[in-house]
Amino acid sequence: MPRKQGTIPASEHDLILDVTLQDILSGVEDEIIVIDSGYRIRFMNPAARNRLPDAVESPLGKLCYQSLFGRDRPCSAPLWECPLQEILQGDHSFSTIRHVPTADADTHLKISAHPIRDSRGNTKAIVELRRNVSAERELETQILRRHHQLLALSHISSAVSGLQDLDTTLRIALDNVLEIISGAVGGILLLDESTQTLYYRVYRGLSARYAENRRLAVGQGISGRVAQTGEAVLVEDVSRDPRTARPDLVSAEGIKGFISIPLKTKDKVVGVINIASHMAGRFSADDLSLLNSISDYLGTTIEQARLYERLARVGERYKLLLQHALTAQEQERKRIAQELHDETAQSLTSLSLSLKALIAMAEMKGIGDAEFMEKLQRTQSYAVHAGNEIVKIMKELRPTLLDELGLPAAIHRYAKDNLQAHGVKVNTEFNGADQRLPSEVEVTLFRSAQGLIGNILEHAGANNAWIKLNCDSSDCTLYIEDDGRGFDVSKLTRVEPSGRGAGLFTVRERARLLGGTGYIESQPGQGTRVTVKVPLTTKVEDAEDKSTDS
Repeated sequence: MPRKQGTIPASEHDLILDVTLQDILSGVEDEIIVIDSGYRIRFMNPAARNRLPDAVESPLGKLCYQSLFGRDRPCSAPLWECPLQEILQGDHSFSTIRHVPTADADTHLKISAHPIRDSRGNTKAIVELRRNVSAERELETQILRRHHQLLALSHISSAVSGLQDLDTTLRIALDNVLEIISGAVGGILLLDESTQTLYYRVYRGLSARYAENRRLAVGQGISGRVAQTGEAVLVEDVSRDPRTARPDLVSAEGIKGFISIPLKTKDKVVGVINIASHMAGRFSADDLSLLNSISDYLGTTIEQARLYERLARVGERYKLLLQHALTAQEQERKRIAQELHDETAQSLTSLSLSLKALIAMAEMKGIGDAEFMEKLQRTQSYAVHAGNEIVKIMKELRPTLLDELGLPAAIHRYAKDNLQAHGVKVNTEFNGADQRLPSEVEVTLFRSAQGLIGNILEHAGANNAWIKLNCDSSDCTLYIEDDGRGFDVSKLTRVEPSGRGAGLFTVRERARLLGGTGYIESQPGQGTRVTVKVPLTTKVEDAEDKSTDS
């Protein structure tokens, strides 16, 4: 029967399909390997062959575990379980991410294995698709590490903010550090500058014999060297380390895993924080990085608390020094937010745009199947989500609206994003605040509003909140009220050792630093009303010290 014009014979059609499939597989960057039920390799695309050492002969027809991993039997724990038999028996696909150590660097491979069936539907082999996802895993790790560090810093900052007693500050700081790192043994040693020795001021999980009446000279033992060099030390088993000052005491305590971090302020060591474990190798480089990220803040906190002890005897000078500490805190928040904006956020944006461009190119050129495009789009959505989370953190640290549009817009947006998003109806009213206020006034009132809004979310259980700001030529007054459960104000006489009550006391202190006042009115079952009033005029001699940019 004559062939119709424009048709291709079956044999030629199969040949074209075979050639086209080979071309497609050769151009795919992912590794593709076909393995039969006897563990023998039946096909490898160029990407898979290129990962093998040059000296290795063609692996086709050879056992996969010998050619790919140099093993004498199929893969099993602790390396990983071979998916071949599971797929052959269960007739389903398999996907996992595996960590593969190499001579140059560790690699993370995403391996997807799928059954290959014969004409009767029986599974006779599997096809493995291997993709190097090391860059994505590293980016994810970096984002999570930075996010964890920021959360840890924010958590400790919230816990110790506004505290004045040194011992209370140190106890809360140590307890928070131990909680963050899931530890139970540790202590904070302070530096006595007059004698150049370290001594335990607070500790947890250590005996009194170990911690009390014992001083270390700067340079003596691991902690002394950390104080001397200003460099952190991670020890897998301190009981076997020759640098240990008193190995007998260390052995008696059963201490093995050990981290020692310098606490610094302005490049000056003021103490050392030690975190220990009864298990060797308990701590990792990530733990060290996390503690390093908060050590400078803890050092600043310790120095601030020491200043508070002196200010109890000095009086009026207390206001100026506390203002410096709060300014430093604000500057640090702004610095971190700027750093996130300039580096992390822009990198994530570039990554998202690049992925979007790759998706567009792939769609235009018809590269990749539906699964490939789905995974590429999913990766792009992950990058967008991570960027949005970073933006949220930046807004918490330093709202751009405060700098760009002023106090009313910043308070309104913060209340809307945090209260209304959790079902609390917000009513706002702003009078006389059309013009920009002095920066120290804006920062003080915004941070007060931020803390009080946080209290409403965490403690009040309110359905409605009212925020009102009245400004005239002499002062500004902020009112924040809720219809929540309220509390007995007479019982709020001090900050508890746990840190409870620190937020409301901080609001008062911020107002007092500008010569203002803070009042709290509340009764159980009748909601809470907080009034913060600050003057718009300050003494000439105090103006420079009270500026947020000083």
